[in-house]
Amino acid sequence: MLVVTLMWSIAGVVTRHLDSAQSFEVTFWRSLFTAVPLGAYYAFAHGRATVKLLVDGGRVLWLSGLMWSVMFTCFMVAITLTTVANVLVTMSVAPLFTAMLARFTLGHPVARRTWLAIVIAGAGIAWMYGHSVSADTRHLLGTLVALGVPIAGAINWNILQRNGGEVDLVPALLIGALISSALTLPLAMPFQASGHDIGWLAMLGLFQLAIPCALAVRIARSLPAPEISLLALLEIIFGIAWAWLGANEQPAPQVLAGGALVLGTLALNEAWGMRVAIRER
Repeated sequence: MLVVTLMWSIAGVVTRHLDSAQSFEVTFWRSLFTAVPLGAYYAFAHGRATVKLLVDGGRVLWLSGLMWSVMFTCFMVAITLTTVANVLVTMSVAPLFTAMLARFTLGHPVARRTWLAIVIAGAGIAWMYGHSVSADTRHLLGTLVALGVPIAGAINWNILQRNGGEVDLVPALLIGALISSALTLPLAMPFQASGHDIGWLAMLGLFQLAIPCALAVRIARSLPAPEISLLALLEIIFGIAWAWLGANEQPAPQVLAGGALVLGTLALNEAWGMRVAIRER
């Protein structure tokens, strides 16, 4: 899981070194280069049975694929509109959205500490973006788009919980990449990406998305959800550090302060949840 978060975290700094690719074109190429290796793997491993595998997955598989497509698309569009730090910290509220959704869809109780964490994290997000409304509306728009990632992620996690491991949801990554690339293709034209850009985006598709996301789905079968959520927070730290060191994108003081509040709250909430779970065993 640590390797997964490290691989996920490179997207921001890589996009800052693109020459001419624009918002939806960046999304299209990354999603396409995610679909190609995943499709090649399934074609090699299952041959003609790949189509049957996708069809037999039914509604659960396709709903999960749709949520992956939302996450793939919203993340890349958001990161072209605002800073890497803004996007990553906004995404960090996914565990809280997941807990709230599970309360209403699965009947899972939400602990008082989690409700408190939701309030504190919300205050941190509000502090971070309060200055963006008047400073630059692109940052606000980027934040709103980035919210699609934790919302879709929360729905996806609840789909996994409802499924209970009955359906292999790794193929949902392929479905998500195909939907994302298909939806963004018309908006990406006319293409402006240079060969340099396409090379970087191909690398992202394989090493930042296809491989780590497939690993994450498999890991979800072995690691408890609180541990995964806690370790996933490292993506934010790694991602901000890469953008700061590799692209000289220094976060604003409000982002550092609000982000520290959000991350600290989430870490304490998840660590406390792990402690309670260990006691109950």
